[in-house]
Amino acid sequence: IFNCISGFYRPTNGAIRFREREITHLRPDQIARLGIARTFQNVQLFRTMSALDNILVAKHSHMRTGILAEALALPFVRQQERMVREKAQELMEFLSLTGMQRQAAGNLPLGSQKRLELGRALALDPRLLLLDEPASGLNISETQALAQLLLKVRDRFKLTILLVEHDMGLVMNISDTITVLNFGRKIAEGTPRDVQNDPEVIKAYLGENIGAEGP
Repeated sequence: IFNCISGFYRPTNGAIRFREREITHLRPDQIARLGIARTFQNVQLFRTMSALDNILVAKHSHMRTGILAEALALPFVRQQERMVREKAQELMEFLSLTGMQRQAAGNLPLGSQKRLELGRALALDPRLLLLDEPASGLNISETQALAQLLLKVRDRFKLTILLVEHDMGLVMNISDTITVLNFGRKIAEGTPRDVQNDPEVIKAYLGENIGAEGP
């Protein structure tokens, strides 16, 4: 689903709409410019580039200066470049990555790499943020820290977060609405409490005989 929304896959039927506009056949870069950013289950960073440069790449993709203006280093281009760098450094600080700015992204611990990839997505100024298995590979304390960070992201940037995640503790703790799929079919949707008590969810993920006596 995420690959279809973000333009990496083309759906065989149906349509995808975002903010009243159909985006079904747009390229990933066009979709990103409309306000949709994403992370990946397997972290996708420019591994040999510094952590800060990974953020700057995303920021630069949204600059509106032309090639000639950049080549001539016109004053407004230099001013915009300073603003971009300041915003990138603010993001690094927000994500607790300040001391890692000059380190190669591929040398960072997994938890830091995931925060950096999140920062690169946020650098695109999205209205919708897609997170694909953000807790994958993290230990319990890192997952708890991630939960708090995602709540801070939601509140600070005033955006919608859509995540696919198998860590039910994380999902239950941070979600307003949960949609449950079973073999690609939606079987439940609602608040964490509603979903937790839904008979179909219990049957699909816990088994029909939970609590029954005997074999």
